[in-house]
Amino acid sequence: MNPLDFDSVRTFVNNNIDDFHKRKLASLERLTLRKLLQKNPYLFKAKNITSASELIIGLLDASLSSSEEQLFGDFLEGLAVFIAEQTCNGRKSAAQGIDLEFVNHNTHYIVSIKSGPNWGNSSQHRRLAQDLRDGVIRVRQSRTALNVQPVLGICYGKTRTKFSTDGYLKVVGQNFWYLISDNPDLYTDIVEPIGYRAKEHNDRFIQGRAALENKLTGQFVNAFCDPSGAIDWIRLVQANSMNLDLAEFLPNA
Repeated sequence: MNPLDFDSVRTFVNNNIDDFHKRKLASLERLTLRKLLQKNPYLFKAKNITSASELIIGLLDASLSSSEEQLFGDFLEGLAVFIAEQTCNGRKSAAQGIDLEFVNHNTHYIVSIKSGPNWGNSSQHRRLAQDLRDGVIRVRQSRTALNVQPVLGICYGKTRTKFSTDGYLKVVGQNFWYLISDNPDLYTDIVEPIGYRAKEHNDRFIQGRAALENKLTGQFVNAFCDPSGAIDWIRLVQANSMNLDLAEFLPNA
């Protein structure tokens, strides 16, 4: 493999971590009370939430955590592709379900990258396995002299390397970053640049979130609290789930 120019990695991270924070703030600004109220109201009732502000905070946490995980996952996947481009002339793949392709030690690797270990449901796992099988066939048709190894690469976690029953190699955490760089310390080397201007970005996000919490709490009180100020859970559940039309589809009694 080629030696990795870590200054170029730092520049890539600095530029793209800014984009992650901008997209995170934009996702916050797009949230509306209507979107938040699509979350499971029964769960919050079961938690004995009694104040509008507490409910809004819980709804925001639930919405933002999934959005943030996806956005940061996109960043990590982009970083992995960038590093592979530098170390082994890797390239972002145009094939469905494949994120990265590179050649090392006379083996053509086709890699699907996931940010963390808890990704996808069973149908998505089956789709991934099929995409990797299709990728192997495509490469073998065009480059018969090389071995082809399908890989599921996961950016963090401690699961040990193993072959799946579907034939792909599952490589996690330190092992994944080592696979694309031959550097056993890369997984910790990237920690410092990822923190670039983190406090500044986080302070801006907290300020924006506080303003949104106040705005949405006011809207919620007006729409879903009774004159005493208590949450009207019946009205809230109706706003979330009232849609009775089944009688139109049932046989006549």
